[in-house]
Amino acid sequence: MKRCLLALPLLLAGAPALADPPAGFDARVESIRTATETPGISIAIVEDGKVVLAKGYGVRRQGAAPKVDADTLFMIGSTGKAFTVAALATLVDAGKIGWDDKVIDHLPGFQMYDPWVTREMTVRDLLVHRSGLGLGAGDLLLVPRGKLSRAEVVGRLRYLKPATSFRSGYAYDNILYIVAGALIEAVSGQGWEEYMRDHVFRPGGFPNATAEMARQLSVPDRAQPHARYGGPVRGIGPVRVLDERDRLGQAGAPAGLIAASASDMARWLQIQLAGGALPGGKGRLFSEAAAREMWTPVTPMPIEPYPEPVAGITPSYQSYALGWDVRDYHGAKVIWHAGGLFGFTTVVVLIPEKKVGFAIAINSEEIEPRYGLMYELLDHYLGLPKQDWPARFAAFKRNRIAGAEAAVRQQAATPAQVGPSLPVARYAGRYVDPWYGALAVGSDAKGLTVDFTTTPGMAGRLEHYQYDSFVARFDDPAIEPAYLTFALDADGKVARVTAKPVSPIADFSFDYKDLDFVPEGERP
Repeated sequence: MKRCLLALPLLLAGAPALADPPAGFDARVESIRTATETPGISIAIVEDGKVVLAKGYGVRRQGAAPKVDADTLFMIGSTGKAFTVAALATLVDAGKIGWDDKVIDHLPGFQMYDPWVTREMTVRDLLVHRSGLGLGAGDLLLVPRGKLSRAEVVGRLRYLKPATSFRSGYAYDNILYIVAGALIEAVSGQGWEEYMRDHVFRPGGFPNATAEMARQLSVPDRAQPHARYGGPVRGIGPVRVLDERDRLGQAGAPAGLIAASASDMARWLQIQLAGGALPGGKGRLFSEAAAREMWTPVTPMPIEPYPEPVAGITPSYQSYALGWDVRDYHGAKVIWHAGGLFGFTTVVVLIPEKKVGFAIAINSEEIEPRYGLMYELLDHYLGLPKQDWPARFAAFKRNRIAGAEAAVRQQAATPAQVGPSLPVARYAGRYVDPWYGALAVGSDAKGLTVDFTTTPGMAGRLEHYQYDSFVARFDDPAIEPAYLTFALDADGKVARVTAKPVSPIADFSFDYKDLDFVPEGERP
């Protein structure tokens, strides 16, 4: 599950926010949309409790007539983590769980690799990326698609080795939000999707939001995903429509498979800025105490300076709260989160001291509309000088993709003219990793084939690269190639298979680094 760039806070504490969106905002959005070939954009803005904008721009599907409007559903990716936190908050408010309850007290089958971590892991720990797991650990169970149930994904967590010690540092993950969803199911007796419907979306007054795939796909007013792929790295080539049904496994929904419209996101911004209170004094979705917990920083996040021309977004501090990033931008506190799925990208931003919030969703993977508009709105509401942030992000993207493309081409052009060590048929076999499952390597008249069996459709052919390394080129052109390296034992037999992406900017959810395949039946 993608979690792209960033955001941060500003000055003039106590001063009122500038009223209304920037002058000419609609025209600005449309110019950025057309310049980047983005099919559609959905935007919601709330100021001082009032919805000042909930609107769509462009079309739901490239080349088709239906327009995006305020009620068009977009997949919102990891910005949906905060909705899962809100669901937990309703259980906390009901006295059924506590933020610092041990997970095993509510989910007895839960197990981490380390028994001590299993015993000590709390509900709060599930939400703040300090578990000791590495970046994106376990995502290949869901990405780019998955067939496992939520319970099966949770069951495989016990085989994922930690990258660091418990609570010692930050590393973003999705799999523990799946555990959070399973915990909601265990405590409530409802499926996570149904609990979200009955205890978050309906009582919160969200007109269109859903976590149920069947319902989302049955709504005519929904956006279609788009992306550029097929080149040396993702992000190169024409914008193409993706198959909306070919998506992450539904087991991962608590981490980011909610669909929502601009109208829904406007409502969400109102509730968040009001500390859980519903608009119009009509009760609460969650308590003020829960609202404070959501925004309270827990896990410090390392700061890596951004290069020019976007160096100005580098924060002075940043940390992760319960489903939210907390950062500064020019001295102001910003609560925010990004979201990304294949073909959809989103950002939700709150400026508490200005009582302003906005959400931007697009049905493509272009960086300029999402982050460019985000920083233009931040600058506007914080009274900062205008900058052409879309142009800055366009240059940042060009540099990043060009560097990655050059690296991939150089690697392809300069392999060592050595290997393979064995006749290719001797690499064939079935190899197993404890948490992922089986990797099937076959041999036919054309050479070697590969199948990541836990991931439907993640199959293709192996081409020799150098030594005992091969490039996996998948039949699905949307899946970027990966290196597979076969390690031999003293008898010349394959003892281990490891993997890594070919592209240096491949999405972190292709977490090949955690894979350690050995021949089936030979793991101690």
